Amino acid sequence: MKTRLLIFAFPILIIGGLVAYFAGGNSYPETKRTLAPEDGCVFMTVMGEQSSKDFSLFKNNKNLNLSVRDGLSWLAKAQLVNGGYGAGSHTRQDVKDPHAVPADPATSAMVAMSFLRSGNTLKTGLYAENLSKTIAYLLETIENTSNESPYITTVRGTQIQRKLGENIDAVLTAQFLSNLMDRNLEGIDKKRVARCLDICISKIEKGTDSSGKQTGPGWAGVLQSGLANSALESAQAIGATVDEDVLERSRKYQKGNYNEDSGAVKTDDGAGVMLYVVSGSVRASAKEARKAKETIAKANKDGILDNEAVTAQNLQKAGLSESEAIDYAASYNVYNSAKNVAQQEDVLNGFGNNGGEEFLSFLQTGESLVVNKDDGWKKWYDDMSGRILKIQNTDGSWNGHHCITSPVFCTATSILLLTVENDIDFLSKIGS
Repeated sequence: MKTRLLIFAFPILIIGGLVAYFAGGNSYPETKRTLAPEDGCVFMTVMGEQSSKDFSLFKNNKNLNLSVRDGLSWLAKAQLVNGGYGAGSHTRQDVKDPHAVPADPATSAMVAMSFLRSGNTLKTGLYAENLSKTIAYLLETIENTSNESPYITTVRGTQIQRKLGENIDAVLTAQFLSNLMDRNLEGIDKKRVARCLDICISKIEKGTDSSGKQTGPGWAGVLQSGLANSALESAQAIGATVDEDVLERSRKYQKGNYNEDSGAVKTDDGAGVMLYVVSGSVRASAKEARKAKETIAKANKDGILDNEAVTAQNLQKAGLSESEAIDYAASYNVYNSAKNVAQQEDVLNGFGNNGGEEFLSFLQTGESLVVNKDDGWKKWYDDMSGRILKIQNTDGSWNGHHCITSPVFCTATSILLLTVENDIDFLSKIGS
């Protein structure tokens, strides 16, 4: 039975604190976590440079709910007057005040996704008003975009753009709008949202080069390309028109960065960091890997096959064309090999300490496991969420120690990691 982590439905242990919250307006519940957060870095913890002893005790429903509660509360207070959120300039990574930076769509989309995934709608939830304002900011920004511009925003030089890529705003906003369209929420102008999603899709498709990667890459451009692949698959899953040729090139680029036979990883577009690359390879191959697995399972059930080996030969016997069988078998192999590499401790170390890039890489891996209906996703979730809980700041935020240091962006991404269970239905739909 899957757990539904809703911010307004806490365990009995904290009901009293929740009542106090509603009664006290903007005051906080007094309930505390059972263990205090540790200073430091999740990736150093993973590598054993900081103790991860008893992290499983820290990861429980009570601590998880309280952690998400505090993170969402911090994000609500970080909202700018125009409804958006900002990560700040690449040249001023030292600025951590969320109100001292301009809004940008990429960061705003991540925050909006964290509100949405945590159970808020435009009408219900503690942060319904925050979500509504962020949506309004995003839609207005897209609608004011010039048709000639390759981007959806005139705000340039942000941490997210410089580190992930120049078109990351369209990529992450498209991801959010697809999530929004999938929900039948009262108060949503779906026609308006669909128009804006189409604009984002167009920017992504035009920004995809002949090799399948996004142009204008940042320091870790492979992440922008991987997220673009995810955004196009999500849009396609909710019925938006997506150029299949572009999507196929995108998948092939991501899968091509990892060799399932030798384990060799091309890190040229990933700042030399294996974590960034293999998380994209896992995500890009997840949908086809699931189809390969399900095709073989059905063929066995129907008596067409007498073994469950996922090979090109068996996939052909199951009814796929030769070219499809070869592609799907390769995706299956890339997925299974790359997912294991992505969870190795030396790879999890990433750049060596935590930045927004590491948070995104972990999110990509976790969502990929859900897209593929992988039985190993729960172990990943328990392992990763327990460690993320331990490095939350006492004010409820998270922040990076390199590159993407923005507490707004890192807090939103951490909440998305902790609440990934809430989007199992949508992520599974992407893989179907």
